[in-house]
Amino acid sequence: MNDRPDLSSFASYRAPRRSLLSARKFALMASVVAGLGAAVYGFGPSAGQFDFFSTSAHAQVNNEVRKVAQPIGFADIVERVKPSVISVKVNINEKVAKNDGDDDSSPFQPGSPMERFFRRFGGQDGLPPGLRGGPRGRVVTGQGSGFFISADGFAVTNNHVVDSADKVEVTADDGKTYTAKVIGTDARTDLALIKVEGGSNFSFAKLSDGKPRIGDWVLAVGNPFGLGGTVTAGIVSANGRDIGNGPYDDFIQIDAPVNKGNSGGPAFNTEGEVMGVNTAISSPSGGSVGIAFAIPASTVKSVVAQLKDKGSVSRGWIGVQIQPVTSDIADSLGLKKAEGALVAEPQANGPAAKAGIESGDVITKVNGETVKDARELARTIGGLAPGTAVKLNVLHKGEDKTINLTLGQLPNALEAKADTDNGDKGGATRGTDVPKLGLTLAPANTVAGAGKEGVVVTDVDPKSAAAERGFKEGDVILEVAGKSVANVADVREAINAARSDNKNSVLMRIKSGGTSRFVAVPIAKG
Repeated sequence: MNDRPDLSSFASYRAPRRSLLSARKFALMASVVAGLGAAVYGFGPSAGQFDFFSTSAHAQVNNEVRKVAQPIGFADIVERVKPSVISVKVNINEKVAKNDGDDDSSPFQPGSPMERFFRRFGGQDGLPPGLRGGPRGRVVTGQGSGFFISADGFAVTNNHVVDSADKVEVTADDGKTYTAKVIGTDARTDLALIKVEGGSNFSFAKLSDGKPRIGDWVLAVGNPFGLGGTVTAGIVSANGRDIGNGPYDDFIQIDAPVNKGNSGGPAFNTEGEVMGVNTAISSPSGGSVGIAFAIPASTVKSVVAQLKDKGSVSRGWIGVQIQPVTSDIADSLGLKKAEGALVAEPQANGPAAKAGIESGDVITKVNGETVKDARELARTIGGLAPGTAVKLNVLHKGEDKTINLTLGQLPNALEAKADTDNGDKGGATRGTDVPKLGLTLAPANTVAGAGKEGVVVTDVDPKSAAAERGFKEGDVILEVAGKSVANVADVREAINAARSDNKNSVLMRIKSGGTSRFVAVPIAKG
């Protein structure tokens, strides 16, 4: 047998193999790089022998990749919608400027998120007090945004932009300035309708009919810091936001940068329709941090239609003080889901009281439509006209009832009468401890100013579950587990009955000041 020598051990043999291998690797890499270069940059076909760039398959890939690689822009949409957006400037008279206390008085509830937003943004103009047009106590100027909704000059903005204004001027996208008058305002939704004088062929925007989806693109156009015609982009971050401004809160949350002066401006979708009116932001610094809130187009349509027709908004009213159904409350009532609106107290002579609705009832449906929570009930009833007949499904003492009533008209202001004597204990006895609740109680008729019904809280253990749920000295417990209580024995009896029924919590109706509410308090076993 002939042994063949191992030629790979010779340097003269190894070198050519490495060279061949390297050449093959290089050829492969070069072809990949050349292919990528053609696809991305669109180089023309080679003039060499193998003209593989000219095939139909490569041409198709080339065109598809080129389409994908092209950046998405909003220029066409902006060009179409921007002429409908206006900058709003207001002058507030000397009397208002003197009475506001800090040149930035707010039309919102003190301490509410909207009021804090209003103050953080320097009042109506969104500018620091030192930059406003006029000394303190003379003329205060403000700036905001808005948009035309009709060719004859009707425009939408925020109530807080034009509230108390003596003079309103708007500047259109073409730089022309016009005088406007306030047709009507609605403080509850912070919307206002104004009418621009001196034109009849304005570019206007359409209010969207659809509900935006989370993740949809959104374009905010407005007058931030007095820089009119500014466009920013983002997405819809959330729907149905409650920022604590009132029972009609139903904001769209967007992350498009919105700043001082954007108030009242539109938020457009990619169809060029207004999905909402920019109203507020959440920011620790006062500038945009990507959390802004817009009033939905559906709300704008309803409110603006009434403002145009009669200059004000009328809302349906059933006359109940309501609160959410929490998981603890649902458990104490034996509900499977924490849904519906719990009636804390029907208002005297209101439609609900006349129809037989009582404290502790849970309104579950309106005209057959499920009520998700208390805010949804408020929005649903408020969206109906006074005088409308409605059918309510109510859970009353564990049984379903159907109640028919006619809506009244929501009063302009609902005042809660404070029980000013609640804090006067009049030297009454300390009361009796109920250790499992962390409360010390006494019959209300033994404590001066506490009234004749229920038991009054004379002391609260700061480490108790009752303290965590907001009980405080002077509160009056009217009912426990649906039963009226007049003394500590009644409270204990109701708690023991709930424990026997294997309830984890007991529902109490308490009066604090001039209002009533229900609180579910956990009960210890044994």
